[in-house]
This record gives sequence, C-alpha cells and structure tokens, in this order.
Amino acid sequence: MNEPEFHCGFVAIVGRPNVGKSTLMNHLIGQKVSITSKKAQTTRHRVHGIHTEPTAQFIFVDTPGFQTFHRNALNDALNQSVRDTLSSVDCVLFVLEAKRLTDADREVIALLPKKVPVVLVVNKIDKAKDREELAAFIADCRQEFAFTDVEVVSAKHGQRLAELLDKVRPHLPESPPLYPEDMITDKSERFLATEIVREKLFRYLGEELPYAMNVEIELWEMEGEMRRIHIAVLVEKDSQKGILIGKGGEKLKKISTEARLDMEKLFDGKVFLRVFAKVKSGWADDVRFLKEFGL
Repeated sequence: MNEPEFHCGFVAIVGRPNVGKSTLMNHLIGQKVSITSKKAQTTRHRVHGIHTEPTAQFIFVDTPGFQTFHRNALNDALNQSVRDTLSSVDCVLFVLEAKRLTDADREVIALLPKKVPVVLVVNKIDKAKDREELAAFIADCRQEFAFTDVEVVSAKHGQRLAELLDKVRPHLPESPPLYPEDMITDKSERFLATEIVREKLFRYLGEELPYAMNVEIELWEMEGEMRRIHIAVLVEKDSQKGILIGKGGEKLKKISTEARLDMEKLFDGKVFLRVFAKVKSGWADDVRFLKEFGL
C-alpha cells in the first residue's frame, strides 16, 4: 500500500491585541510557548508553535497584535513583522472576539492577503450564549472580507480546536515535516526564558511601563541538571527601575519567583533564576538596538 500523503505548512495567527492569539496557539500545540497578557503587543517576536499529527504538521506563527496606539520604532517594527508574516504563509487564522468588531479589527482586516486562504476564528464563544446573535455577527464579518471558512472556538477552554484544525488541514501543501514530531517550537530555551520574564512584567506592572522595557540574558550556565540564569530587565530611566523593584523588592521578587516556576515546568528541571533591573535609555527608539533583539 502507498504511504498516506503528508502535508506541512505555515499558519499565521493574526488579529488586534488581546483577542486571544497566543492563548489559541498554546492550546493548539498543547504547551505554553507564547506569552499571554491582557495588554497589547506582549508578543514581540514571531513565535513558531508546532503541532504534528500522523499525516500533517501545522507550524503556527503567533504574531504581534497590530496596533497604532504606542508609536515608536519598536511598534513600527512589530507592525512590519505582521505584514511580513502574512505574505509568507499557507493559511491565515484571523482571530476576532465574539460579537465584537472594532475599528482596530478592521485595520487588521485591511492587511489580510487576497491570495492566501483566511479562516475567520471567532474566539471567546463561552461569552456568546445566543446562537442567533452569533450567526448574525459572523454574517456581518463576512461582509468585511471574503473569508475561506469560519470556526467558533474558546481558546481559553480549548473548545472546538479539533474542528479548527480540520478547517486548516486542506490548505497545507503536500510536504514532508520540517521539524521532528516531538518538537513544539523552533525557539530556544534562552528565548523562552526571556519571554516568560516579559510575561510577568506585563502581568504585574502598570499600563505603560512594560512597553518601556525589554529583557536580555546576561548569564546562562548548566550546573549538572540545574540551569543558572541571570536576566536583566532593561528600563529607560531610574524612576522605572524603582517601580519594577517595588517596595522592599517585593514586586521584582514576585516576578522572579513566578518566572522561575514557569521555567522549571517548561524545561522539566531545576532553575536558579536572578532577575535584576538595568537602565538603558532610549532602547525602544533605537533601530540598531532592536535589530540586536531580532526585531
């Protein structure tokens, strides 16, 4: 008998900030590799999450949420990252919040490619109980763009994700897998460690402060089975450093502890983590500096 055909391809996950893109990808691959937050643009890099089945490999690309509120070189680079991703994938998942279509959503719709299949993914259906209202909402969305298909999901609760994969699978080209079947991301442990710390910054600091921060690894050593990791949080001025550290060092301690626990779970091993603040003014508007971070 002939071997069944194998399909493999790239699937972009796009949408405005805070519609659940990263949560969706994490649930699709069964592991947390993309950080989540209720604040806009916590995802700064294109993160590949890999889901492999017996006859298909889905390579999901989580993108920054396209937005125009925080204007600087960093956000311009992030928005360009969204545009670049859309031009180089086999299928696009456009994620919307159920019963909510905003001008920010329409800005992303304007970027959607005309020659690539785009599946409308209506997320947070646990908040939309009325089926007729949901059907009317989907009909309105179809007036905005010629979507190839539609699926309703709850990314947070993992509902209807198998049905979503069924909608995507036909659009993957025939190809051998690009990654080993047990691989869930193309990102290194070092990258994932910095992303985990950034997630905690967004979770525990104010609305504006995390956008003036980035993180970099200053030490990464293996001591037997234990990882010894030192991570610097880059801030633009001393006053931000004080806010990050918090009264008696409590805020930074909380961020460090939760980040360490997440790393130990992800890396399946002990981690000694030191997180500290470091002033580096103007980093968010220094294009050369952004390139050092791969943005």
